[in-house]
Amino acid sequence: MEGQVEEVILAGSRTDFSVWGMFMQADIVVQLVMLVLLLASVLCWTIIFATWLRLRRVNREADQFEDSFWSGAAPEDLYEGLKNRINHPMAMLFVAAMREWQRSQKGRSSGLGERLSVEDRIGKVMRVTIAREMERLEGHTGFLATVGSAAPFIGLFGTVWGIMNSFQSIALTSNTSLAVVAPGIAEALLATALGLVAAIPAVIGYNKHATDLSRYAGRLEGFSDEFSAILSRQLDERAA
Repeated sequence: MEGQVEEVILAGSRTDFSVWGMFMQADIVVQLVMLVLLLASVLCWTIIFATWLRLRRVNREADQFEDSFWSGAAPEDLYEGLKNRINHPMAMLFVAAMREWQRSQKGRSSGLGERLSVEDRIGKVMRVTIAREMERLEGHTGFLATVGSAAPFIGLFGTVWGIMNSFQSIALTSNTSLAVVAPGIAEALLATALGLVAAIPAVIGYNKHATDLSRYAGRLEGFSDEFSAILSRQLDERAA
Protein backbone atom coordinates (compact mmCIF):
# COMPACT_ATOMS: atom_id res chain seq x y z
CA MET A 1 0.00 0.00 0.00
CA GLU A 2 2.80 2.37 0.91
CA GLY A 3 4.50 1.58 -2.40
CA GLN A 4 1.37 2.56 -4.34
CA VAL A 5 1.09 5.83 -2.45
CA GLU A 6 4.74 6.63 -3.12
CA GLU A 7 4.25 5.83 -6.83
CA VAL A 8 1.24 8.17 -7.02
CA ILE A 9 3.15 10.94 -5.25
CA LEU A 10 6.10 10.54 -7.62
CA ALA A 11 3.74 10.62 -10.63
CA GLY A 12 2.18 13.81 -9.31
CA SER A 13 5.59 15.37 -8.72
CA ARG A 14 6.57 14.62 -12.34
CA THR A 15 3.48 16.43 -13.70
CA ASP A 16 4.29 19.78 -15.34
CA PHE A 17 1.81 22.35 -14.00
CA SER A 18 3.03 25.19 -16.19
CA VAL A 19 0.55 26.53 -18.74
CA TRP A 20 2.43 24.94 -21.62
CA GLY A 21 2.87 21.70 -19.72
CA MET A 22 -0.82 21.45 -18.89
CA PHE A 23 -1.70 22.20 -22.49
CA MET A 24 0.56 19.46 -23.80
CA GLN A 25 -0.75 16.92 -21.27
CA ALA A 26 -4.43 17.76 -21.88
CA ASP A 27 -6.86 15.64 -23.84
CA ILE A 28 -7.10 16.45 -27.57
CA VAL A 29 -10.62 17.88 -27.12
CA VAL A 30 -9.45 20.19 -24.33
CA GLN A 31 -6.46 21.21 -26.46
CA LEU A 32 -8.78 22.14 -29.33
CA VAL A 33 -10.93 24.19 -26.94
CA MET A 34 -7.84 26.02 -25.70
CA LEU A 35 -6.63 26.73 -29.24
CA VAL A 36 -10.03 28.07 -30.27
CA LEU A 37 -10.11 30.36 -27.25
CA LEU A 38 -6.56 31.60 -27.84
CA LEU A 39 -7.36 32.33 -31.48
CA ALA A 40 -10.56 34.14 -30.46
CA SER A 41 -8.59 36.20 -27.93
CA VAL A 42 -6.01 37.24 -30.56
CA LEU A 43 -8.76 38.21 -33.01
CA CYS A 44 -10.58 40.20 -30.32
CA TRP A 45 -7.49 42.21 -29.43
CA THR A 46 -6.86 42.85 -33.13
CA ILE A 47 -10.42 44.12 -33.61
CA ILE A 48 -10.26 46.21 -30.43
CA PHE A 49 -7.08 48.04 -31.45
CA ALA A 50 -8.08 48.39 -35.12
CA THR A 51 -11.48 49.86 -34.22
CA TRP A 52 -9.94 52.18 -31.62
CA LEU A 53 -7.44 53.51 -34.16
CA ARG A 54 -10.17 53.91 -36.79
CA LEU A 55 -12.45 55.84 -34.45
CA ARG A 56 -9.60 58.01 -33.27
CA ARG A 57 -8.72 58.88 -36.87
CA VAL A 58 -12.28 59.71 -38.01
CA ASN A 59 -12.91 61.89 -34.96
CA ARG A 60 -9.71 63.81 -35.62
CA GLU A 61 -10.62 64.26 -39.28
CA ALA A 62 -14.16 65.29 -38.32
CA ASP A 63 -12.70 68.00 -36.08
CA GLN A 64 -10.62 69.32 -38.98
CA PHE A 65 -13.59 69.21 -41.35
CA GLU A 66 -15.88 71.06 -38.94
CA ASP A 67 -13.22 73.74 -38.47
CA SER A 68 -13.16 74.24 -42.25
CA PHE A 69 -16.94 74.05 -42.61
CA TRP A 70 -17.69 76.64 -39.92
CA SER A 71 -14.81 78.92 -40.91
CA GLY A 72 -17.14 80.84 -43.24
CA ALA A 73 -16.10 79.23 -46.52
CA ALA A 74 -18.85 78.70 -49.08
CA PRO A 75 -20.16 75.09 -49.15
CA GLU A 76 -19.61 75.01 -52.92
CA ASP A 77 -15.90 75.83 -52.50
CA LEU A 78 -15.51 73.24 -49.77
CA TYR A 79 -17.27 70.69 -51.96
CA GLU A 80 -14.93 71.33 -54.89
CA GLY A 81 -11.95 70.74 -52.63
CA LEU A 82 -13.31 67.54 -51.09
CA LYS A 83 -15.22 65.69 -53.80
CA ASN A 84 -12.12 63.97 -55.22
CA ARG A 85 -10.40 63.16 -51.92
CA ILE A 86 -13.02 61.92 -49.49
CA ASN A 87 -11.32 60.08 -46.63
CA HIS A 88 -13.72 60.10 -43.67
CA PRO A 89 -17.47 59.68 -43.01
CA MET A 90 -18.31 63.33 -42.32
CA ALA A 91 -16.74 64.43 -45.59
CA MET A 92 -18.62 61.64 -47.34
CA LEU A 93 -21.86 62.87 -45.79
CA PHE A 94 -21.21 66.45 -46.89
CA VAL A 95 -20.18 65.49 -50.43
CA ALA A 96 -23.20 63.19 -50.89
CA ALA A 97 -25.57 65.95 -49.77
CA MET A 98 -23.90 68.59 -51.96
CA ARG A 99 -23.95 66.29 -54.96
CA GLU A 100 -27.68 65.75 -54.59
CA TRP A 101 -28.16 69.47 -53.95
CA GLN A 102 -26.41 70.41 -57.19
CA ARG A 103 -28.37 67.83 -59.15
CA SER A 104 -31.61 69.14 -57.71
CA GLN A 105 -30.80 72.71 -58.75
CA LYS A 106 -30.62 71.87 -62.44
CA GLY A 107 -33.90 72.70 -64.11
CA ARG A 108 -35.64 73.16 -60.74
CA SER A 109 -38.84 75.13 -60.43
CA SER A 110 -39.40 77.33 -57.39
CA GLY A 111 -42.70 75.79 -56.27
CA LEU A 112 -43.31 74.64 -52.71
CA GLY A 113 -43.79 71.04 -53.81
CA GLU A 114 -40.46 70.97 -55.62
CA ARG A 115 -38.71 72.53 -52.64
CA LEU A 116 -40.09 69.88 -50.30
CA SER A 117 -39.05 67.20 -52.77
CA VAL A 118 -35.48 68.54 -52.82
CA GLU A 119 -35.28 68.61 -49.03
CA ASP A 120 -36.68 65.09 -48.84
CA ARG A 121 -34.18 63.71 -51.36
CA ILE A 122 -31.24 65.35 -49.62
CA GLY A 123 -32.44 64.04 -46.26
CA LYS A 124 -32.71 60.50 -47.63
CA VAL A 125 -29.25 60.72 -49.19
CA MET A 126 -27.74 61.79 -45.87
CA ARG A 127 -29.55 59.08 -43.90
CA VAL A 128 -28.37 56.39 -46.31
CA THR A 129 -24.82 57.75 -46.19
CA ILE A 130 -24.79 57.77 -42.39
CA ALA A 131 -26.04 54.17 -42.26
CA ARG A 132 -23.47 53.02 -44.81
CA GLU A 133 -20.55 54.81 -43.19
CA MET A 134 -21.47 53.60 -39.69
CA GLU A 135 -21.64 50.04 -40.98
CA ARG A 136 -18.13 50.43 -42.37
CA LEU A 137 -16.88 51.91 -39.10
CA GLU A 138 -18.36 49.10 -37.03
CA GLY A 139 -16.36 46.55 -39.00
CA HIS A 140 -16.16 43.30 -37.02
CA THR A 141 -17.10 44.67 -33.61
CA GLY A 142 -20.06 42.27 -33.56
CA PHE A 143 -17.49 39.48 -33.23
CA LEU A 144 -16.54 40.91 -29.83
CA ALA A 145 -20.09 40.45 -28.59
CA THR A 146 -20.13 36.88 -29.89
CA VAL A 147 -16.88 36.01 -28.15
CA GLY A 148 -17.94 37.78 -24.97
CA SER A 149 -21.08 35.66 -24.71
CA ALA A 150 -19.79 32.35 -26.08
CA ALA A 151 -16.20 32.08 -24.80
CA PRO A 152 -17.09 31.28 -21.15
CA PHE A 153 -19.34 28.44 -22.30
CA ILE A 154 -16.68 27.10 -24.66
CA GLY A 155 -14.21 27.17 -21.78
CA LEU A 156 -16.78 25.47 -19.55
CA PHE A 157 -17.19 22.73 -22.14
CA GLY A 158 -13.43 22.10 -21.99
CA THR A 159 -13.60 22.06 -18.19
CA VAL A 160 -16.45 19.53 -18.12
CA TRP A 161 -14.64 17.33 -20.63
CA GLY A 162 -11.42 17.45 -18.59
CA ILE A 163 -13.21 16.59 -15.35
CA MET A 164 -14.92 13.68 -17.09
CA ASN A 165 -11.48 12.39 -18.03
CA SER A 166 -10.35 12.78 -14.42
CA PHE A 167 -13.27 10.67 -13.19
CA GLN A 168 -12.45 8.08 -15.80
CA SER A 169 -8.90 7.99 -14.45
CA ILE A 170 -10.29 7.35 -10.98
CA ALA A 171 -12.43 4.53 -12.32
CA LEU A 172 -9.56 2.94 -14.22
CA THR A 173 -6.98 3.15 -11.42
CA SER A 174 -9.42 2.64 -8.52
CA ASN A 175 -7.46 5.37 -6.79
CA THR A 176 -9.15 8.48 -5.41
CA SER A 177 -5.91 10.21 -4.48
CA LEU A 178 -5.74 13.90 -5.35
CA ALA A 179 -2.46 13.25 -7.15
CA VAL A 180 -4.36 11.13 -9.68
CA VAL A 181 -7.06 13.67 -10.51
CA ALA A 182 -5.19 16.93 -9.90
CA PRO A 183 -3.48 17.11 -13.35
CA GLY A 184 -6.75 16.53 -15.21
CA ILE A 185 -8.65 19.04 -13.07
CA ALA A 186 -5.88 21.62 -13.49
CA GLU A 187 -5.99 21.21 -17.28
CA ALA A 188 -9.76 21.49 -17.22
CA LEU A 189 -9.71 24.67 -15.16
CA LEU A 190 -7.15 26.14 -17.54
CA ALA A 191 -9.79 25.91 -20.27
CA THR A 192 -12.18 27.94 -18.10
CA ALA A 193 -9.46 30.51 -17.43
CA LEU A 194 -8.76 30.89 -21.15
CA GLY A 195 -12.48 31.33 -21.76
CA LEU A 196 -12.51 34.25 -19.32
CA VAL A 197 -9.29 35.66 -20.80
CA ALA A 198 -11.03 35.79 -24.17
CA ALA A 199 -14.45 36.94 -22.92
CA ILE A 200 -13.57 39.75 -20.51
CA PRO A 201 -11.61 41.98 -22.96
CA ALA A 202 -14.20 41.22 -25.65
CA VAL A 203 -17.08 42.42 -23.48
CA ILE A 204 -15.22 45.53 -22.31
CA GLY A 205 -14.02 46.33 -25.84
CA TYR A 206 -17.48 45.85 -27.33
CA ASN A 207 -19.17 48.09 -24.76
CA LYS A 208 -16.52 50.79 -25.20
CA HIS A 209 -16.68 50.72 -28.99
CA ALA A 210 -20.48 50.57 -29.03
CA THR A 211 -20.56 53.75 -26.93
CA ASP A 212 -17.98 55.50 -29.12
CA LEU A 213 -19.74 54.45 -32.32
CA SER A 214 -23.07 55.67 -30.98
CA ARG A 215 -21.50 58.99 -30.05
CA TYR A 216 -19.97 59.36 -33.52
CA ALA A 217 -23.27 58.46 -35.19
CA GLY A 218 -24.90 61.20 -33.13
CA ARG A 219 -22.22 63.59 -34.32
CA LEU A 220 -22.96 62.73 -37.96
CA GLU A 221 -26.70 63.10 -37.40
CA GLY A 222 -26.16 66.46 -35.72
CA PHE A 223 -24.10 67.71 -38.67
CA SER A 224 -26.77 66.35 -41.02
CA ASP A 225 -29.47 68.36 -39.26
CA GLU A 226 -27.35 71.53 -39.26
CA PHE A 227 -26.45 71.18 -42.92
CA SER A 228 -30.08 70.48 -43.84
CA ALA A 229 -31.04 73.72 -42.10
CA ILE A 230 -28.42 75.61 -44.10
CA LEU A 231 -29.67 74.18 -47.39
CA SER A 232 -33.27 74.90 -46.39
CA ARG A 233 -32.40 78.56 -45.78
CA GLN A 234 -30.76 78.75 -49.20
CA LEU A 235 -33.94 77.35 -50.76
CA ASP A 236 -35.96 79.99 -48.94
CA GLU A 237 -33.68 82.73 -50.21
CA ARG A 238 -33.90 81.50 -53.80
CA ALA A 239 -37.69 81.18 -53.61
CA ALA A 240 -38.06 84.70 -52.23
